[in-house]
Amino acid sequence: MSEKLYIVMPAYNEEENIETVVSEWHEVVRTIGPDSRLVIVNDGSKDKTYEKMLELQSQYPQLMPVTKPNSGHGATVLFAYRYALENGADYIFQTDSDGQTIPSEFYPFWDDRKLYAAIIGHRNHREDGFSRKFVTKTLKLVIKLIFHVTVTDANTPFRLMPRSTLEKYLPKIPEDYNLSNVLLSVLLVKNKENVKFVPITFRPRQGGVNSINMKRIFKIGVQAVKDFRVLKKSI
Repeated sequence: MSEKLYIVMPAYNEEENIETVVSEWHEVVRTIGPDSRLVIVNDGSKDKTYEKMLELQSQYPQLMPVTKPNSGHGATVLFAYRYALENGADYIFQTDSDGQTIPSEFYPFWDDRKLYAAIIGHRNHREDGFSRKFVTKTLKLVIKLIFHVTVTDANTPFRLMPRSTLEKYLPKIPEDYNLSNVLLSVLLVKNKENVKFVPITFRPRQGGVNSINMKRIFKIGVQAVKDFRVLKKSI
């Protein structure tokens, strides 16, 4: 019996990207095996993201479109992780639906899946603008100052984990927490789990409009520092 891989993605207003993203990543789950699934969670999009996914199902039978009210990226990632566990996934791979990551770079992760508690991409050559690079470096510094650990790239949307890792650490992440992948990375490193960081390509956004601007990034950052100080006591 083949191992069940669930590739999970949050999607918000990705009407322009979704068909290309589905076609590229569906090939990955098809290659891994018939029980694997591509799960894309529509986070209350205001465009036709979800409708397009429904139309694509006949062409891509291992695609599982899911929809829910808007709750933000981090909360939607948590929802997707739980969905994968509830449906019996053996391995869960999370990436985003904006086309910035490259499916072919997944396979080395899969080859090493039994060796690590998590394999996480490292965006060492980003092509998505100075502001995003600045945020990543600032986040690394904040994590070092508050949690006293060095995390190579805490928020990368390119990570493969066995279900045992998520079953162990998801309960430690607050419900609907906005920076869920960041906190998950911190938990893994702080608890000295065997985590491998692998350089990946990170392209510019392939279409549509980014919902995050500098004003919102600053607001999220201020809240993150407050949250981290509180969460530090529990982890």
